[in-house]
Amino acid sequence: MRTPLCDRLGIDLPIVGFTPSEHVAAALSRAGGLGVLGCVRFNDAAELDRVLTWMDENTGGKPYGVDIVMPAKVPAEGTQVDLAKLIPDGHRAFVDRVLKELSVPPLPDDTDERAGVLGWLHSVARSHVEVALNHPIKLIANALGSPPVDVIGQCHDKGVPVAALAGKAEHAVRHVENGVDFVVAQGYEAGGHTGEIASMVLVPEIVDAVDVPVLAAGGIGSGRQMAAALALGASGVWMGSMWLATEEYLQTMGESVAMQQALVAASSSDTVRTRIYTGKPARLLKTRWTEAWAAPDAPEPLPMPLQNLLVSPAHNRIHAANDPSVVSMPVGQIVGRMNAVRPVADVVAELVSGYEEALSRLDKTR
Repeated sequence: MRTPLCDRLGIDLPIVGFTPSEHVAAALSRAGGLGVLGCVRFNDAAELDRVLTWMDENTGGKPYGVDIVMPAKVPAEGTQVDLAKLIPDGHRAFVDRVLKELSVPPLPDDTDERAGVLGWLHSVARSHVEVALNHPIKLIANALGSPPVDVIGQCHDKGVPVAALAGKAEHAVRHVENGVDFVVAQGYEAGGHTGEIASMVLVPEIVDAVDVPVLAAGGIGSGRQMAAALALGASGVWMGSMWLATEEYLQTMGESVAMQQALVAASSSDTVRTRIYTGKPARLLKTRWTEAWAAPDAPEPLPMPLQNLLVSPAHNRIHAANDPSVVSMPVGQIVGRMNAVRPVADVVAELVSGYEEALSRLDKTR
C-alpha cells in the first residue's frame, strides 16, 4: 500500500483525510494517514492557533496538514464594500420564512449566530495561512483550486508543499503552472465543491496531464475503491465524507448526532449538487432544507461569498436544532456506505484490509 506519496509526506498509508474536526484529523494521522484540518470554521486566528497547538500535542509526532478556502482571484470584501449590504432583502426574508416553516428555533441569546461565517473571506483565509505556517504542518491544501501565487511562495519558503483541488484536467495544469505540488482530482461524486466529471474519467485524465503526484477524491470509501484509484494512476486518495460518521467527529462537533443519524440512514442517491451552500456548486445531503431551495418560489443562490454569508447563520441554527430531516451538510455519494458510526482507526483498518483483499483477488485472475 505504500506509495511515493508516503515518503513525500512522511506517512505510512496513502490516505489523506479532510475534516473540520481536529479529533478526526489527529486520529487519522495517528493511524498512519495524513489528517487535514479544515480551517473555514475558524473566525479568528487565535482560535485556529489554539486548535493547531492541540494538534501538535495530540498527533503523536505524526504529520498533519490544513485546508483553507482561498480562491486565486481575490473577491471584494470588508473595507471598500460592506458585503452584508449586497445581500438582497428578499433572500433574507426567504431564509427566515423557511426556517420558520421547518420549525428551526433561534439560537440561545448568548450564542453567536455568525460563528464560522468569516472563515470564507479571503482576508481571514490569509490569516489562517500565517497561523498554520507557525506550526509543524506538512501540507496546505486549498479547497478552491490554486491559492494566490504569493501564498504558494510563502508556503514553499517554509518548506510546506501545497495541494489544490481540480475538477478538470485544464484546472490541474494551471495549478501546477502556479507552483502547486499535489493535485487532488475530485470527481463529480464527491461532497462539497465539485465539478461535473466522474472520478473514473477524471483521475486518469489529470494523471496524464500533470507531472506531480495526484490524489483521487470522490466516491472513495472502501479498500476496493482505493485499489481502483491507484490503478488509475493516483498516488493516494483524498477522503472527506467517510470521516463524518466517526466517533471522533462528535468530540469536536458535539451537537452533530442528528447529522450522523441522517448520514447513516441515507443512500447513495440521497445527495444533491447545488449552489445554495456557498454560491458555488457543492454536493449536499438531500433534506427538507435543500428541497426548500429547490422549490419554484426559491430565489437564485447568490455568488460566493454572499451566499455563505446569507446562509451560515441559518446553518448554525439548523445544526443546533438537531433534526435529521433538516440537516445542511456537504457529503458525497459515498454516503450510501456510511452505515454506522465508528472510530477513525476502524475505518482505516477496513480500508487497508479491503485494499489487500482487492489485490489478492486481482492476483488470482492472472
